[in-house]
Amino acid sequence: MNGVRKMTRRWFVPTLASPLFAQSSRDVFLLTGQSNMAGRGVVEAQDKLPLPGVSVFTKEKTWAPAIDPLHFDKPAIVGVGLGRSFASTLQKQDGLKEIGLVPAAFGGSSLREWSPGSEHFTNAVERAQAAGGRLRGILWHQGEADSSAGLDSTYAERWLIVMKALRKEVGNVPIVVGELGQFKPNYQAVSEQLASLVVRLPQVAFVSSGGLKAKEDGIHFDSTSLREFGRRYAHAWLMLR
Repeated sequence: MNGVRKMTRRWFVPTLASPLFAQSSRDVFLLTGQSNMAGRGVVEAQDKLPLPGVSVFTKEKTWAPAIDPLHFDKPAIVGVGLGRSFASTLQKQDGLKEIGLVPAAFGGSSLREWSPGSEHFTNAVERAQAAGGRLRGILWHQGEADSSAGLDSTYAERWLIVMKALRKEVGNVPIVVGELGQFKPNYQAVSEQLASLVVRLPQVAFVSSGGLKAKEDGIHFDSTSLREFGRRYAHAWLMLR
């Protein structure tokens, strides 16, 4: 061939773990809070079926199909959460094609442990920034730990400090917060504080947990309730966009 090498064309096929996907136009949502956001529902067959166009940002900071459990905070007990039904509802109701879920919740964490500069706060910021795409919202469910510790009366003021700082780091995006389980009376005070946030900070929505049920432990929502909660979170976000 007169010293000329024949070139073979090679096609690059990106995978979910590829850097190309990290820089895509994926609509991204950051999942924050404690165990009811991380998910403690029993995983069933339906929760293992990939949802076309819905991916999760893994512990290793790569994109993968979003199957439950999405979180990895406590591997021995983590389960079904609200993320998948949230994303699926947005696809159906708003036509979003590619949705990325960034899990950052940690079971048992108090609001103090989410203070700016704390481990959980820093982890959430780093994961949101590393995920790429377009951050479209923050989903928050937390408060059980503060109810048990008698810190409910100052919850809203402390939450505002956390979320204003988080928005400063990741962008001024909508925030959706969920009511604590109505099945436990001592959660009511924090839930009232959570409900007040919609008039204390712009672009915040509050989601009712009315009718949702607990697991046998009386603390965590069951799988059916978490799937419904995710749908409610999605409709609340749609009202803010």
